[in-house]
Amino acid sequence: MKTGLKIAAFTLAVILIVGVLWFANSLVGNPISKALAENTAKKYLKENYKDTDYELEEVTYSFKDGYYHAYVSSPSSIDTHFTFMINGFGKLSYDNFDYVTSGWNTAERLDKDYRGAVDDFFASMSFPYNAYIAYGELIFVSSSDQENPTAPDYALITEELTVDAYYDVNKLGAQSGKLTVYIYDDNVSVERLAEVLLGIRECIDNAGIGFYVIDCVIEYPRDEEGFADYGRVEVIDFLYSDIYEKGLVARVTEANEEAGEFFGVAE
Repeated sequence: MKTGLKIAAFTLAVILIVGVLWFANSLVGNPISKALAENTAKKYLKENYKDTDYELEEVTYSFKDGYYHAYVSSPSSIDTHFTFMINGFGKLSYDNFDYVTSGWNTAERLDKDYRGAVDDFFASMSFPYNAYIAYGELIFVSSSDQENPTAPDYALITEELTVDAYYDVNKLGAQSGKLTVYIYDDNVSVERLAEVLLGIRECIDNAGIGFYVIDCVIEYPRDEEGFADYGRVEVIDFLYSDIYEKGLVARVTEANEEAGEFFGVAE
């Protein structure tokens, strides 16, 4: 009887230990698999990227996809960084070097710089509105997606970018920049939205930052419990070139009605 209990206890302990190890492996990987992944990454890098200065930075495990990610970069190229995905048995599954050649890494760098400039603007004292969401982005598409009906016609084509090249992101913003601004205001009306758009254009022009379109929403402020009076006016992809005083209220009125139809909001 005692022997049977000991065997049962030992078996349960083994099961628990295996379960814990399996759970830990699914979260953080294990040293053996990581070593296999590192060896694979070094070998693959040496064989497929000869005569380059590419360096293996680190290998980390991602519990989200269950793969080891080997991060590679070039000390001489700001846009040259990519990843090898390697499974737990040391087999290479994916090499995303095409992020470099397709221009996506360059696009991400430019978008980050533009966002930073816009963030600084919105955080500055020169921005006079009570915005609870405010950011800017450069809009890019790949050449293969350019003909997609949902692709903005003002988007920049990633393949046309030059790796490591300098670009004036403020000028790029004038070509393909989009601002998104949500504002709390006691006056929720198309007239007030027209005033706000004029104010944003004046402020951002003074900051030297360009944008091509803007999504702008005005809502009533929320109280301490998070409630607000019902009301909302907005424009979607409203052109910078349409933000001028003459006829602006009429243009904003039309854009607000189109936004309501797009979101299925009955006036």
